[in-house]
Amino acid sequence: MNADAVVLDIDGVLVDVADSYRRAIVESLSRVYGDTIPKPDVQAFKDAGGFNNDWELTYAAALFVLASREGLGQSIEEFTDRIAERGGGLDAAEDVESAALPDDALARVREAWSPERLREVFQQLYLGRDLYAEIEGAEPTLDARGYINDEPVLVESETLAELASSYPVGVVTGRPAAEADIALERAGVDVADERRFTMDDWEQGKPHPHALTTLAERFDAERVVFVGDTLDDIRTAVNATEADPDREYFGVGVLTGGLTGAEGRRKYEAAGAAAVVDSINDLPALLEED
Repeated sequence: MNADAVVLDIDGVLVDVADSYRRAIVESLSRVYGDTIPKPDVQAFKDAGGFNNDWELTYAAALFVLASREGLGQSIEEFTDRIAERGGGLDAAEDVESAALPDDALARVREAWSPERLREVFQQLYLGRDLYAEIEGAEPTLDARGYINDEPVLVESETLAELASSYPVGVVTGRPAAEADIALERAGVDVADERRFTMDDWEQGKPHPHALTTLAERFDAERVVFVGDTLDDIRTAVNATEADPDREYFGVGVLTGGLTGAEGRRKYEAAGAAAVVDSINDLPALLEED
């Protein structure tokens, strides 16, 4: 790839979020509605695209739960396939639900649907009582420990040292800045503010290419590798290549997030991945090989 710069996602790449963010999605639904989706099915929403923001994924999953009570008659796979057909994301989920339900059932779903309450519960479960009060500036109503404490580090210090010695390193993540700070510190990643983009830094989010192309400009890099754990991460690199044809962008998928094994590898490749690695710790060898 002859990379000039390396950009990293956080979740599923630097830290494992299976028992934090994804657990918070499932549990928030259960606490608010008394029903939820299986944790493995979170990946179906991720694969549909447009759900880099886990709050919005939670809201879309809530639509599925509530619509199912009203006779939706679709499996999660069918529901998320229809979301993907409409371009992905929360707006598409609302369109799918609207097309599938009669007006009276749709009205009942929308009356019960409360993104504000879901976000409030999600943040308390994820951050825990003390961090929630500190970051959100609100009084917690749940005595939660915080799933943020259950995020094993995936990247080895030797990997970070190798990358930093050979390339400028940046970060593009869907996390809010405060939560990104916590994960990066835990993983031992030190990047300046101008070398990272969080949820707070650009409106569109992945797979929009703005963050990646902006970092390429700041690095004065012609060939940029972006490492992520979702299809939207790969799509971000593909979109960056289309938006910025004077540079080359290479999406590299890792198999330490929701996409795993041979099926995960197949999905990455179909989305346009330049390479797939078992973990971020295989990246230095991949780049040296190329």
